[in-house]
Amino acid sequence: MTRRQRLSKLLALMVMVAALYPLWYLGQVLWLQHHNPQQSAYMDRAKEQGQVQYYWRDYDQISDYLKRAVLISEDAQFTRHGGFDWPGIRYALKRNLEAGKPVAGGSTITQQLAKNLYLSGDRSYLRKGKEAIIALMLETGLSKRRILELYLNVAQWGHQIYGAEAAARHYFHVSAADLTPLQAAQLAAMLPRPNQYDFRGPSDYVTERADWILGQMRLVAIPDPTDVPLPPLVIPDANAPAETDSVSEALSPEAPDSPTASEPAPVADNNSGMASPADTDAMPEQGNSQ
Repeated sequence: MTRRQRLSKLLALMVMVAALYPLWYLGQVLWLQHHNPQQSAYMDRAKEQGQVQYYWRDYDQISDYLKRAVLISEDAQFTRHGGFDWPGIRYALKRNLEAGKPVAGGSTITQQLAKNLYLSGDRSYLRKGKEAIIALMLETGLSKRRILELYLNVAQWGHQIYGAEAAARHYFHVSAADLTPLQAAQLAAMLPRPNQYDFRGPSDYVTERADWILGQMRLVAIPDPTDVPLPPLVIPDANAPAETDSVSEALSPEAPDSPTASEPAPVADNNSGMASPADTDAMPEQGNSQ
C-alpha cells in the first residue's frame, strides 16, 4: 500500500468518525424521550469528590413557582425560542465588549442542559460548537416541557447537590413540589454560583435578585402551567438601571402563560446580564451558564 493510499484511507476514516460522532448524541437525545437520566456529565465528575445528592422528580412533582423563577432568572424567552436567544446573545456580546472581559453569557436553558448532560465547562469554540449541535437536537427531539423537566433535575444547586428535589431538601427541608414562591426565587437566584452560596450562605446579591424574581414571576410563560396563586407583579423603579425591568417590558402581563403573546423586545436571562440587579456578581462557576 502506497503512502497516498494510506493517507486516503486515514482521511476517509476521519470523515466517517466525524459523521458518526453527532449520531451518538442524537441517540442519547432520542433515548431521553422515554427515559430519565441517572446522572449527567457534571454529576459524573462530582462523584470523584464524594456522594452526590440527586433525586429525580417528574414535571408535575416540581413547583410551578420554581419553573417560573428559573425561567425568569435564566431564560425568559424559553417557550418562544428554538434553542438560541439571539437578541440575548447579541446583548451579551455587547456587554462583554464594553467591559473588556466576560461579564455576561448568552446560553439558554436548552444550551445549559446540553452542557450539563454531556459536556464539560471548558470555554472553547469546540465545546460551544458541540453544545449548539446538541441544543438543536434537544429542541427537535424533545418538547419544551421535557427540556425544562430535565434541566430542573440535573442543574447544580450547591456542592454535590443536583436537581430541584435535592436543593429543596438541602436548603428548606421540603420537597420540590412544596416550595413557596420566595423559596423558589431564592433557589433560582443561586444558579450562577451555587457552590459559593452553599458554602458562604445567601449574599446581598441573592437576596436582591430573589426579590426581583419574585416580583416578575407572573410574567413568564411555562409549559403546562397549573392554576396556582402567583405573587403580585412588582414594577421596577423607573430610576433603576434599564436591564432591571427587561422582563417586564418583554413579556405581556395580560397573557403570561400564552406563548403566542406579542413578540418581546430583546431580553435575556441571567446569562445575558440583562435581567438582574447587580449582575456583575452573577458569573457562573458550573454548568448553568456560559
